Amino acid sequence: MWTLLESPIGTLRVVGKDAKITAIDFAPHHPTSGRPLGDRADDDPLMVRAREQLTAYFAKGLREFDLPLNPDGTEFQQRVWAYLRRIPYGVTVSYGQVARGIGLTPAASRAVGLANGRNPIPIVIPCHRVIGADGSLTGYAGGVERKQRLLDLEQDALF
Repeated sequence: MWTLLESPIGTLRVVGKDAKITAIDFAPHHPTSGRPLGDRADDDPLMVRAREQLTAYFAKGLREFDLPLNPDGTEFQQRVWAYLRRIPYGVTVSYGQVARGIGLTPAASRAVGLANGRNPIPIVIPCHRVIGADGSLTGYAGGVERKQRLLDLEQDALF
């Protein structure tokens, strides 16, 4: 099942299966790389809850999501994504810090970056909070401009 949400960073497609969120896709919405979409289900309780929480996040009224998630990925990707969920709102960390946080050396930062880029549930799993060691905004699946807007939104909400 899926639904759409208009947001300050474009139209988001929220995808769910078995009462869990499996993906959030940025517009333009491309084929799902083999992920089943199912039917549009705007009134499904999970889709309503996801839209409500994302809307509250963009309105600077929500700092922590409470949604059931089921991102599809390797064991390593799952470890990275679990760590990302622990990065507080408004905080950024480097890829090397994420590597250390999951028990690896900073030399694993490239592998962390690849896992970060394959995060199927951006925003809720806040991969936008991971930046280069020098503070640069390195790649983002939704584009660096979206990453900057998300980071700006969180910084503005802190003051």
